[in-house]
Amino acid sequence: MLWGISSALDLYEEYLKAFKIKDDPLPKYEHAREEAEEAAGDNTLNTLNILICGGADPRHVIKTLAKRYTHRIRPKLNIYLLDGCAEIEARNMLLLGVGLEDPESFNLVSKVHLFMDLYGNAVIRPSSHHYMAAKGRTLLKMVTNEEELQRLAPMLNIDGLKYKERDGLEMAFTFWQPQPWNVFEVTAYWEQRSRALLGTRYDHRNGAFDWDLSMTLKDRGGQQICSQEYRYWRETGVAFVFPEYEHCKPNKTLAAGLVRNGRNFIHRGYVGDIQTGPFCGFGLRTVEERMHHSVHGDNDYRATDITERNLMEFFHELLTQTAYEHDTTRSRRYGSVQLLMTPLLNHQEEDAAGQAAYDKPWINVPGVTVHFVSPLEMEHLKQGAAHWNNMFDVVFMAYNYYSFLSKDFFQTMRAQSLFILETKLMTVERKERVQDYESKAKELMKEAGMKPAINYQAINAKNMWLKYKKTDKEEQEDEAVPEAVPEITFKYDTDTDFGEPSEEYTGLVIEEIPSSNQTVAAIKKEVEAEGPLQPKTNLP
Repeated sequence: MLWGISSALDLYEEYLKAFKIKDDPLPKYEHAREEAEEAAGDNTLNTLNILICGGADPRHVIKTLAKRYTHRIRPKLNIYLLDGCAEIEARNMLLLGVGLEDPESFNLVSKVHLFMDLYGNAVIRPSSHHYMAAKGRTLLKMVTNEEELQRLAPMLNIDGLKYKERDGLEMAFTFWQPQPWNVFEVTAYWEQRSRALLGTRYDHRNGAFDWDLSMTLKDRGGQQICSQEYRYWRETGVAFVFPEYEHCKPNKTLAAGLVRNGRNFIHRGYVGDIQTGPFCGFGLRTVEERMHHSVHGDNDYRATDITERNLMEFFHELLTQTAYEHDTTRSRRYGSVQLLMTPLLNHQEEDAAGQAAYDKPWINVPGVTVHFVSPLEMEHLKQGAAHWNNMFDVVFMAYNYYSFLSKDFFQTMRAQSLFILETKLMTVERKERVQDYESKAKELMKEAGMKPAINYQAINAKNMWLKYKKTDKEEQEDEAVPEAVPEITFKYDTDTDFGEPSEEYTGLVIEEIPSSNQTVAAIKKEVEAEGPLQPKTNLP
């Protein structure tokens, strides 16, 4: 609910690959880049509308914007974010604000660690807590004052939110402030959730944690997650740990169901994920293969280190619009190191006075608008409402929003469009339930006339997403042809003279059998004496 269970995607790149649209990378040198951009100015792809249903975090938005500079064709992007409650929308605004924070406020490493702290840790550093409160006050001004929104972040559009949802944003930003009456005992909520989940197994929870990781997640693509960081997250809710930091403040962005009660707030506590973890969004794969090295299952680098490296790349590209070169000395090899985890510190709320104000304009990303959509629109999308008809070029849907998917939903997609459905692969559910989910989803896609963007005929394939596309009839027929299975032929053994066989035919070759058994040797001699099987010549 508070983070996705699939890796971040460049949704524009996925669209180009699905429809085989040629978009060569821009040249390295500046004058050649300018010529290429001018040549691509007359393309027909002017605007791309992207809908993200239940993304739970801005990982797809961050990667899509970060990689935008690499494309020769850059259409205007309208990204629509639809999530289930106002607290998640407020959290998405905060995390986007971190990624696009003015470079004078933080250097690259500090910005990355701040993002990781707010994104995946139930208990955060005091500096992160101060930023959350100060940025919350700035975001409160943005959602209540259109002029302030246009000054600081003109790429954001909240016209799609109803007044009730805007009130929800106001409550979330207010709740983040460090006041004694804004209580969020996240460590107690975490323990209650863990006890309710494990029941009588709670006293032996380390064994349950190891089973979920070793027997389930690692088998489904989570090999980069180390046992130490996973167990510590399952125990405390703190996923991303570095030795130089201490965590003692509650991460109030994880609160849900806020309702004002006088000057206090009533909420539902922590209702997010407590089994998979925030490692999937940025921590499973990276372009540097050396960071995936492991020996007997012990990784050199943790998922935390992979997350740090990927976010440094994305934030660098957002700021400079140039390729990122990673400093190998920056990442520390803690994969097989047993870090000493100290107990979480106690915290005291303090007055907000004297904290820094983070009210500088965000990094400008031209040609991109991020629209926040009311959660009530999900039902309209399910019914194929007329005002959404033929609207979207790319749609991403989280696995827990599958119940809102119907054949009418696909009326909201354009004639040439891509649909990406997150699967349950990175959950700890039983294999049968994961396969049943995929089977039902594929059947629904088929009934809706969607065609697979990639081949799903492979046996025992593990799919983090299901990618289907809507296109014209001619392309559908071409894509429907399955991948050809290579025909198996036998080569004739020309070392032995048995007449004049053809160069290639379906004959029989006796392989050497390394055995001293006399019976086997005798049978082999008898077969060799009979000669090879000759092909029939009197075929009708």
